[in-house]
Amino acid sequence: MVSLLPPASSMALKEWAVTCNALRDGEQIVILRKGGIHKDDKNFSAEFGDYPEFLLFPTYLHQSRDLVKPAFHDRLDQSIEEDDIPGLATLSAFALVTDHIEVSEPEKLNQISEFHIWTDDYAEKRLHWRPNQPLTVALVRAYPLLQPQALPLLDEYSGCKSWVELGQDVPMGELAPAISDADYERTSAAIKERLS
Repeated sequence: MVSLLPPASSMALKEWAVTCNALRDGEQIVILRKGGIHKDDKNFSAEFGDYPEFLLFPTYLHQSRDLVKPAFHDRLDQSIEEDDIPGLATLSAFALVTDHIEVSEPEKLNQISEFHIWTDDYAEKRLHWRPNQPLTVALVRAYPLLQPQALPLLDEYSGCKSWVELGQDVPMGELAPAISDADYERTSAAIKERLS
């Protein structure tokens, strides 16, 4: 099914390249977020309510084999191999957040382990970082770009921030979702049930 989405986007969420690829290819629909610095205001917030649609901006800095389940080590290696042009970031998917759920208990987080690529230990560390703030589990409908866009890595994209205003529109056109409507509904319903 082809979905009509905005023809272009200038907002992106920085995420590990291996995660961007898993989302783009329909292997998972989950993003775990404990917030991120947006702009220069130093406020930590997941902000999915403000930005429910965005491009996935691949990063490589903190992704590591010991933080990804062994079944996804090959995918991690592939994501590193794809980073073969210095000074460029290739955006290959657009994302739409359908739900975002706050989680405070490790038991709840453990119940959705099968739905993501990260180790349980890493997911729990994300939960416990800044313990007074809940973890946001975002359910994301990903749409692979027909023409991935390579952008120069500008200084304003760098640093410890999750949200990036690209300063230019990235064209998308009509996109097909990474997984079918039925598969997405089934998986998202299972995740929401476990987190309820």
